[in-house]
Amino acid sequence: MQDILSMLNQLQRPRLLMKAARIGAEDYRRTVHLPRLLGYGQMPRHGAALIKLMEVEDTLNVQRKDDESAYNLLRHIDVLIAIVGEARELQATQGPSEPTAA
Repeated sequence: MQDILSMLNQLQRPRLLMKAARIGAEDYRRTVHLPRLLGYGQMPRHGAALIKLMEVEDTLNVQRKDDESAYNLLRHIDVLIAIVGEARELQATQGPSEPTAA
């Protein structure tokens, strides 16, 4: 799972988009938001959900950069909110990292 978190740390998005995502993530509820973004059915695990969300977000980011008429800013922010929320939940489930023996 560390690969997913390091991939998230490498995302370069406009500051305003990320600020909106962090604020929105405070009210993120997985059972409400995730099905709306990824489809209904069995709820994926945090890692799988993050990978799917990152794929959706990448498509939206390409649309944003290309100034496509199909680009939906609100959907982009919703997906970023879910990414931030899922990443926080994934980190919380991993718990504190074990100190290495010297």
